[in-house]
Amino acid sequence: MSVILKAENISKQYRLGTVGTGTLSHDLNRWWHTIRGREDPYLQVGGVNDRSAKATEDYVWALRNINFEVQRGEVLGIIGKNGAGKSTLLKLLSRVTSPTTGSIKTKGRIASLLEIGTGFHPELTGRENIFMNGAVLGMTKSEIKAKLDEIIAFSGCEMYIDTPVKRYSSGMKVRLGFAVAAHLEPEILVVDEVLAVGDAEFQKKAIGKMNQLSKGEGRTVLFVSHNMSSISSLCTKGILLQNGQMNLAGNINDVVNCYLSSNNAAAQWEGRDGDTEIQLLKTKIRNNTSGKNLKNSDTIWIEMEFLTVKELKDIVIGVSIKSATGNPIIGLLYNDYNKMTGIKPGRYKVLFKVPPYHLAVGDYNSDFNLSLPNVKKYTSNISSLSFKISSEGSYGNRFFLDRHTEYSSLLRPNWFEKIERL
Repeated sequence: MSVILKAENISKQYRLGTVGTGTLSHDLNRWWHTIRGREDPYLQVGGVNDRSAKATEDYVWALRNINFEVQRGEVLGIIGKNGAGKSTLLKLLSRVTSPTTGSIKTKGRIASLLEIGTGFHPELTGRENIFMNGAVLGMTKSEIKAKLDEIIAFSGCEMYIDTPVKRYSSGMKVRLGFAVAAHLEPEILVVDEVLAVGDAEFQKKAIGKMNQLSKGEGRTVLFVSHNMSSISSLCTKGILLQNGQMNLAGNINDVVNCYLSSNNAAAQWEGRDGDTEIQLLKTKIRNNTSGKNLKNSDTIWIEMEFLTVKELKDIVIGVSIKSATGNPIIGLLYNDYNKMTGIKPGRYKVLFKVPPYHLAVGDYNSDFNLSLPNVKKYTSNISSLSFKISSEGSYGNRFFLDRHTEYSSLLRPNWFEKIERL
């Protein structure tokens, strides 16, 4: 197998709080050093890319000294926490932006799907956007015409193909964008985590297409996702980014295990996840005392604090607990199922509980949901938490569901405890 992509010492530096390189004096200083044959003076400064830390310098290294190579036909998984530098790396590899230092060498055509609706014009129809987006990605008009029916069928948007894209949902835009990129027949396909917007049927179809491209046609795929189940099943190798630096590269199972073990310390999050109408402010997973050393014999308490500036009647408040590889285990909900009547503007605290012996020993991830059904979901995965359940005594991984008469369903147990206004 030959090397189709090679990244050598690539780094990307940004100036915090400023568009572009910063002030005129900094640009003049760079120019003066360049004509004298000296190194850019600002390459010697810059903080570590840690989004949770307070900024102490004007510059930050979004990526620093990244080295790896990809063989033809490989599927490379790029994983890491939010803000680790994954999307920045894909933009560098896709030539959307240039590295501050280092070089990237590729062979063949690259097709990228980085953000929802990238390259789509909202006033043009889906059909017109296929031609425009295909041309941007390097396809000729005759190539697009030859594959047009196949692209439309794959996207599943045939009914709306002659409707302006501005009326499409986020999922429909992703379907159409992926369909165009996949049928470009690129040597390298770059896919960011936008596939998470699509429904289960489309995700399965998209992963199948990427498998076909890599194994059937010998093409290379670079795949970013927070779904470790998809990463593990699709990818052959992986790299783990942490604070803009490459923490590990190699076998995908080793990389995934390293990523999951690094997440186990997080049992509480505090920040702002949402928009101006509804914001999730705090999440926490604990036993009766703290968020540390959770045992399978403990009652697990899940707390959410959120703020709303308007009255809500149909809001869904929920927690999804998944296995370490992303498979859903339990869904906890508070909405009309709990005979909720409405919530007035203010700050609220919601409490769920998981009774003892309902979670086996192992690693878990939890996603939090504030949404209005069929209208909008406000939360993203920045508020997600990871936690670990260890064994108490000799019980190990056994479940004792018969001990709890309130148990109703593994997928939707009624374990809502209370909601109170703060």
